[in-house]
Amino acid sequence: MIELKLIIGLNRTVNKINRKTSFLCKQNGLTLSQFAVLEALYHKGDMSVGSVKDSILSTDGTIPVVVGNLVKNGFITKRKDSNDKRSNILSLTEKGRDIIKKVYPMNEKLIVEQLEILEDYEKEELLRLLKKIGS
Repeated sequence: MIELKLIIGLNRTVNKINRKTSFLCKQNGLTLSQFAVLEALYHKGDMSVGSVKDSILSTDGTIPVVVGNLVKNGFITKRKDSNDKRSNILSLTEKGRDIIKKVYPMNEKLIVEQLEILEDYEKEELLRLLKKIGS
């Protein structure tokens, strides 16, 4: 069944890249989930906890622990949303900005190296097909 082979192949590829990213994160004192939160805040600016959770495809049970550890380690701050007291807004600290500025380019390089086996037109076609599946 080719569909099953496709899903297994996609999962193996993503898992391989995630393992390498996890190792890179660990070398820099972060978990993969912490890196994902920092990266979201770095690229999108201040966000609510719920928006970060949705952005990084996390679960309700995981995100409070990840956020708590990032706050404890001084990488982010958490404050009440002035428009909605039930919501918290997350922001990068200078320490958080420094670590993501260091680690993000290294991770980007890692991803580029993993995908350099493909020609540009193959990458574009793969992206088109993944979007088609995901829509």
